[in-house]
Amino acid sequence: MNLDAMPLSRQVDFVFKQLEEELLHSLAGTVIIQIRNNIVGKYGVRHNPIESRNGEIGEAEQGMTREQALAFRKMAVDSIRLKRNWTHGEISYDFSVRSGTGAWSASISFESNYNMAAGMFRYTPKYEQHALRETP
Repeated sequence: MNLDAMPLSRQVDFVFKQLEEELLHSLAGTVIIQIRNNIVGKYGVRHNPIESRNGEIGEAEQGMTREQALAFRKMAVDSIRLKRNWTHGEISYDFSVRSGTGAWSASISFESNYNMAAGMFRYTPKYEQHALRETP
């Protein structure tokens, strides 16, 4: 798969397809996508801690349904339109499923990253600057 030729929205769609089975078993957490040069680098799910009662870890509750996971994926892809003028950063999708009600919610957070080395300031050693001034 050539990621350079693939729009970021398709890459996010691919990420959510890869994470679908994991989301189906999660009641809450954060999907994290790291981006460099408009290409997805790392991605994954940070689950909320597993709860125990009286020192016993019980049967895991069902996370999202397939329909909820599909709606979550669509929301994530649609959110890429809100990303403006940055190519490096991280997108976090916080989600939770309310057990028993069938309701779920999600919020999106964009983080842009900049690197001073890639900016307009370049280090030039003094001896090169001095040599340039003395040249006729």
